[in-house]
Amino acid sequence: MATRRPDSFDGLGYRGRDDPLYGASYPVRSAGAPAELQHHHWVTTPPDIPGSRNLHHGERTPQYNEPLGEPGGSGVAAGWDAPQPGVPPAEQLNRFAGFGIGLVSLFTENVLAHPCIVFRRQCQVNYHARCYHLTPFSTVAVMYSITKAQGVKALWKGMGSTFIVHGITLGAEGIISEFTPLPRELPHRWSWKQLTGHLLLKGLTAVVALPFYCASLIETVQSDIVRDESSSGLLDCVREGLARLLGVGAPHSRRLLPLSSLLLPAALHAILRYAVATSVKRTALWLQQRGRKQRADPSNPLDAYFPELAAEWVGALVADVVVFPLETALHRLSLQGTRTIIDATDGAVAAGTGGSLLVLPVNTQYDGFSDCLHTIRRKEGGAGFYRGFGALLMQYALHGALLAAARTLLRLLLLDGKSS
Repeated sequence: MATRRPDSFDGLGYRGRDDPLYGASYPVRSAGAPAELQHHHWVTTPPDIPGSRNLHHGERTPQYNEPLGEPGGSGVAAGWDAPQPGVPPAEQLNRFAGFGIGLVSLFTENVLAHPCIVFRRQCQVNYHARCYHLTPFSTVAVMYSITKAQGVKALWKGMGSTFIVHGITLGAEGIISEFTPLPRELPHRWSWKQLTGHLLLKGLTAVVALPFYCASLIETVQSDIVRDESSSGLLDCVREGLARLLGVGAPHSRRLLPLSSLLLPAALHAILRYAVATSVKRTALWLQQRGRKQRADPSNPLDAYFPELAAEWVGALVADVVVFPLETALHRLSLQGTRTIIDATDGAVAAGTGGSLLVLPVNTQYDGFSDCLHTIRRKEGGAGFYRGFGALLMQYALHGALLAAARTLLRLLLLDGKSS
C-alpha cells in the first residue's frame, strides 16, 4: 500500500511545509499487482515557485465547505486568493543598482574608452613620430586635432571589429574547453596541473583569434582619409581574418610576416595579461576584506558590487602596464607588410590640404619577435616600448572616474531611500 497522510493530495505527493517529510521523496507501490511485481515510483514534491499556491509554514488546506478567506485557524489571510508578498523595495533597488553599475562599467570599457585604444595603437605602430605621448596632456591635444579634421567617427573606427574579436575569443574558449580537458574556470582549491591547463587554454584561444585580431588592428589604426566607406562593412574583420589565415585576398608586401611568427608573442601576451590581472584582482579583494573594520553587508549594493569592480579595474590597469612593451611589439609585427596608412600622431597639419592631418605608411622591416624587441631598444630607447602610454592612462582615468561617479550617485540614492 502507498504511504499516505491526511494532508497529502492523492497520488501527487504534495505536502505542506509543516509536514516533517516536506520536500522528501518516498516510494509509492502500484496497487492491484502481486508484491513481487510491484514497482517503486519515486515521487517528489514540486519546487516552491513564486506566485504558486504551495502552502507555507503555519497554513492549512482550505476545506471544501469553507469559504475562501473566511476566518478560521491559522489560515486567516492564507486562502488561495490571498495576495503573495512582492519583492521588497530594497531588493528591487539592489537589482537595479547591480544592473546599472555593470552597464556603466561595460559601456565605459568598450565604447567610451575606444578612442583612447585607437590613438594608443596608432602611437605604438608609428615609429616615425617624434612625440611618444607618455602623458595624457599631449594625447588630448592630438586627439582633438584628429577629430576636428576628420570628424568624431575617426576615433571610433574599428569598434565593431573589436566586438567581433571578443565574440570569437569567447566562442573559441568555450569550444576548446568542451572538447579538451583544459578547464575554463579554476576551482577554489586548484592544483598546478589545473592552473597550467587553464593558462594553456587562454593561450590557445589567443592563437585561434589571432588572424581576426590582426584584421581588427588594421581597421582600428588605418586613417579615415584613405578608407573606402563604400566597400567597408561590419564583417570585413571576419573576411580579412580568413583571407590572412588562408593566404588569399589582396596582395600584401613581401615584408608581411606569416602567422606562425606571431603565435608566440600573441599567446605570451594573452597568458601574461590574464595571469597578472587575475592575481592583482584577487590580491586587491583580499586586502579590501582584511582592511574592513566591519563585515560587508551583501544586501548593500556598495558592498556587493563596487569592491569587485574596483579590484577588476586595478587588475586590468596593472596588467596593461606590465604587458605594454609586449603589446607594442605584437602590434608592429601584426601590421608589418599590410600596406596600412595611419594618421600622423605628432599633430602636424599638411599645408594646402584644407587642414587635414598628414598620413604616413607603416614600413617596418622586422625579421621576427626578437629582432623587433632589439630594434626598438636600439633605435628608440626604452621609452619606445611605451609609445601612447598617455592614452592608456587617460583610458583608465575615464573608467575610474565614471565608476566613482556611479558609486557616489548610488550612495545618495540609498541615503534618500533610508531618509524617506
